[in-house]
Amino acid sequence: MRFTLSSTALSSSLSQLARVINSKNSLAILDCILFQIHDGQLVLTASDSENTMKTSLQLDEYEGEADICIPSRTILDSVKELPEQPLTFEVNTADYTIQVSYQNGVYHFTGVDAQDYPMTQPLSDESTIVTMDSAVLYNNINRSLFATAQEELHPVMNGIYFDMTEECVSIVATDGKKLVRNKNFTVKVETPSSFILPKKPATLLKNVLTKETGEVIIKFDSRSAVISFPDGVLVCRLLDGRYPKYNSVIPKNNPNQLTVDRRTLLSALRRVLPFASESSQLVRLHTEIGKLEVSSEDIDFSTSAKENITCEYVGIPMSIGFKGSSLTDILGSLDSDEVVIELADPSRAGVVVPAVQPENEEVLMLIMPVLLND
Repeated sequence: MRFTLSSTALSSSLSQLARVINSKNSLAILDCILFQIHDGQLVLTASDSENTMKTSLQLDEYEGEADICIPSRTILDSVKELPEQPLTFEVNTADYTIQVSYQNGVYHFTGVDAQDYPMTQPLSDESTIVTMDSAVLYNNINRSLFATAQEELHPVMNGIYFDMTEECVSIVATDGKKLVRNKNFTVKVETPSSFILPKKPATLLKNVLTKETGEVIIKFDSRSAVISFPDGVLVCRLLDGRYPKYNSVIPKNNPNQLTVDRRTLLSALRRVLPFASESSQLVRLHTEIGKLEVSSEDIDFSTSAKENITCEYVGIPMSIGFKGSSLTDILGSLDSDEVVIELADPSRAGVVVPAVQPENEEVLMLIMPVLLND
């Protein structure tokens, strides 16, 4: 069995699939990538038993058909340093020996019988289908990932929650200290439904969708999801459980409103944060009309920093503390030039929203305060 394809196309697909494979697998065959050659097409599959990703490549030339598993590290390392050129694979299906010929050399190695490679289970008949633009899904995942938790007691918070209604889809993430809620009004379903996408497949999708254009089709039931994008498909197990009632923790009326240039505030936070206590990472914001003071200190090491920023502020003068790294994550995940920070008092959550919302979307981020000693 023989086939020829582009070295850079293969290397790009393998690099994408390699992210699926765990460093340690319960089954040895999961260290391999499944090569399936049928009808002039090469389908590549990688799995960690809970997540399976497939992508396909058109073959320049081919003779015969075959399924074979190739150790992922061997094939990835052997092709990633090659410049663009045709690669010719010759596979002996009797003993699984493989020869890869390229312009100035040849590789010889052995594959594994594909018969033992685990196959994905089909979804139940009660599955739901929703379609989203790939750029919309990428932006929402990209904005939400940082707010997911690493909880053993509440594993549902370790993923991104997709809450779909007749009005919109809300894509939510929270770790209890910060929360992200993205509403998109272009995606609607007739029957309300939801699922929790674990962090790993969400990260895999983020990496894949950076270069994708077109639509993404998400088909899911109570256990699994099949997410089809233009160049492949991701099958993943979903998190089981009831997601927290996220809307109930979002303040309905924070009367004090601070409007500030996002990049200016983000830069100031990054400058003062190194002077904060390493354990608390406490950054103090003092707001008054026309002025925002950003400061931090570490009493144990006698370090401090303070910076003033011009802003628009409507409300009573206030000092409030936030975890600096969480606030920089929030500001860094937004795209707008200006942000509005809505505050009630130093003990209640602050709400951060873009001054101008993306088209057909409503983005909201919440951050819990750190109580100040004075």
